[in-house]
Amino acid sequence: MSRSIVRQSKFRHVFGQAGKTEQGYDDIRVSKVTWDSSFCAVNPKFLAVIVESSGGGAFLVLPLSKMGRLDKNHPLVTGHTGPVLDIDWCPHNDNILASCSEDTTAMVWQIPDQMGTRPISEPIVVLEGHSKRVGIVTWHPTARNILLTAGSDNLIIIWNVGTGEALISMDDHPDLIYNVSWNRNGSLFCTTCKDRRLRVCDPRKREVVAERMAPHEGIRPMRAIFTRDGNLFTTGFTRMSQRELGLWDPTSFEEPIALLELDTSNGVLLPYYDPDTNMVYLCGKGDSSIRYFEITEEPPYVHYLSTFSSKEPQRGMGFMPKRGVDVSKCEIARLYKLHDKKCEPIAMTVPRKSDLFQDDLYPDTAGSDPALEPEEWLEGRDEDPILQSLRDGYVPPKSRELKVAKKNVLDSRPTTRRSMSSCDGSANLPPQLVERLLEEVQNLKATVLSQEKRICDLENKLSKYTNGTA
Repeated sequence: MSRSIVRQSKFRHVFGQAGKTEQGYDDIRVSKVTWDSSFCAVNPKFLAVIVESSGGGAFLVLPLSKMGRLDKNHPLVTGHTGPVLDIDWCPHNDNILASCSEDTTAMVWQIPDQMGTRPISEPIVVLEGHSKRVGIVTWHPTARNILLTAGSDNLIIIWNVGTGEALISMDDHPDLIYNVSWNRNGSLFCTTCKDRRLRVCDPRKREVVAERMAPHEGIRPMRAIFTRDGNLFTTGFTRMSQRELGLWDPTSFEEPIALLELDTSNGVLLPYYDPDTNMVYLCGKGDSSIRYFEITEEPPYVHYLSTFSSKEPQRGMGFMPKRGVDVSKCEIARLYKLHDKKCEPIAMTVPRKSDLFQDDLYPDTAGSDPALEPEEWLEGRDEDPILQSLRDGYVPPKSRELKVAKKNVLDSRPTTRRSMSSCDGSANLPPQLVERLLEEVQNLKATVLSQEKRICDLENKLSKYTNGTA
């Protein structure tokens, strides 16, 4: 008599549980922009959500402890003149956040521990280098102050936000870039593109070191992320529009390590990866479920674990870094699901009877200290993240001394901000003149944006005539 062998894994029984009503965040007007980003970013201190806003782009930042109904007077972050498309918290400073927008800029913000009542409208750094909207912003995992942006001009720019200068620019993509993901030590990043190619890029050599044509045969958007072993996990669509996931070895792209069809649905699957457990959570926009898988070295390599289902579809999702989970409840991941008008935390938990710290569930994880300075990374050094233990939990620091190689605007700014109206009179400008100048600047920016849109429309018409489609 043959016996079926059950695969041994401590994550086979992970289950998801939505937070109680009072643990959510209500009355949030989530952005309706048609852009496939997560619209949400979270760290151990704050929750940030891109929201609907008149007269430009804005996002909301809430302390995690401020649950319940949103105060109508809670300030927004309102520096962009066009809709905000993506946001990302700095992995090395819980008060620093980057955003990018249709206004062709990326901005870096210092969020004070006490938000106050006035909107935050002055970024620390404005990064201007793209000629079209900027849709992707992502921090380097181990080097201080290194930020990557990607725009609809098909350009990737890597910045040192501590000085505001562009370090590297790459124009290897002929079409719209769907997503960018760094590997564990930040030596490479992978991209997916509208030309259906999956690329692995070495930014310091400014070259594509590996690429694969159509890892998924469908023409719908793909996503790709690096795993801790250096493989690539991808999501996409088959030729028959079925959603599909794949695992690839970038050193031999001919055949996938694993390829698995899932279901038929329109939503792009956004993967969220936990390198400590080697688990990936798949969240589709418009779906009402979260599937999770474990990646192992044994066939079939990508093992389906379970699905968390709920009634309402998700508009976006935020993924908490491991240092922000509750180790006393054996929580191994926490996601923040965006509804139309609220945000709901979902805890992924491994059931255990003991209340003691579970060493096997919580290996040392990436901490908040950078392993490299910008100059060291640019010169070719690579370092894995500096790890820290979660045995005693993680307490976000209120303020930290950062080691600075040269003058760094992120560290020279105070954590509490001053609005324009509370500035001292050292500039000797009357308030009416300041307001008039600011208004003129806003009008000029709006004029430039409208002219750029007109140019794009004319270029599209011209291409139709030249292609004979008009």
